[in-house]
Amino acid sequence: MINLSVNISEKEINYPIYINNSDLNKLKKSILDEINHKNYIVIFSKKVHKLYSKILDFPKDRTLVLPDGEHQKNHKNLSKILDFALSKNLKREDAIIAIGGGVIGDISGFAASIYMRGINFIQVPTTLLAATDSSVGGKTAVNTKFGKNLIGSFYQPKAVFINVNFLKTLDEKQFKSGLGEVLKYGFIEKCCEPDNDAHLINFLTEHYQKILSKDILTLKELIKMCIELKIAVVQKDEKESGLRKILNYGHTYGHVVENLTNYRKYTHGECVIEGINFAMKLALNLNLIDKEYKFLCEDLIKKYEYKPLQKFDKNKIIKTITNDKKATDEYIKFILPTGYASVCEYDFTTEELSEYLSA
Repeated sequence: MINLSVNISEKEINYPIYINNSDLNKLKKSILDEINHKNYIVIFSKKVHKLYSKILDFPKDRTLVLPDGEHQKNHKNLSKILDFALSKNLKREDAIIAIGGGVIGDISGFAASIYMRGINFIQVPTTLLAATDSSVGGKTAVNTKFGKNLIGSFYQPKAVFINVNFLKTLDEKQFKSGLGEVLKYGFIEKCCEPDNDAHLINFLTEHYQKILSKDILTLKELIKMCIELKIAVVQKDEKESGLRKILNYGHTYGHVVENLTNYRKYTHGECVIEGINFAMKLALNLNLIDKEYKFLCEDLIKKYEYKPLQKFDKNKIIKTITNDKKATDEYIKFILPTGYASVCEYDFTTEELSEYLSA
């Protein structure tokens, strides 16, 4: 087992992250030990519940199953979780356990943050995206018709249990979605300021065949590398006031694609990769990077078999992007590459962005 931890010293927050590939039938006991066998409810995604409910063996009367899909991260399902917690008489010392991908983790975490002004929350990510990114760091939210994650909070979990065996049954589409976030970490690794030098781009380049074939030990090491980068950022900037903004690389335009396709056509990871491609073109146009580095990044993206997504009308892009939570009254904010594995935040007016899109 790999044991990591997040330590946000100014708020006296410290929680463990367990990464292993042990038998899944041991997971329930580990979770219940972590919450000291207090009262709890478990929020499952439908696919995960179908595959693993018998192995995990949580009581049916404590289990709430939600449909799959990004569009399910909404007010209606948030209310279902809160009502279920109230019906089970959960108190502040009790827990909400999320078992699923990023959607289940995000919406359950948000419910935990507002239920009685904060209840214990356990993350059990079952997708590569959730395991390498969204399960750690405390971002929780629901989507609205105006945009993604516009209603949410920063709320750290009590613990994160990452079992790589869940990835064995992950379909290719969702596996590739997770790899989108993984590649993002490679492209920003120098700026994460980790305690030890990161070599994620090299790892992704050298082991791409093992990664694509879901070799368990390779994936275990890959998850560890990504989580260490995420921890390094979150410990320095929990609420995205500075350094943590770099984690949004590829997300500004990526969220536009998700919004304009109603969160149904493409996965989050596919949209992040499209956002990274958009950011690289913009950076090259501004002479922030050279063609050689852009080619290196594009070559790595091709190794993981990503293809360009559809194009959108310029006016629709501008309208959607100005509703992004990272935008201000005056500027649209982009994280752009500035060199090998390095990025920085840049501001654009709508006129400047419109001019670039026209070109």
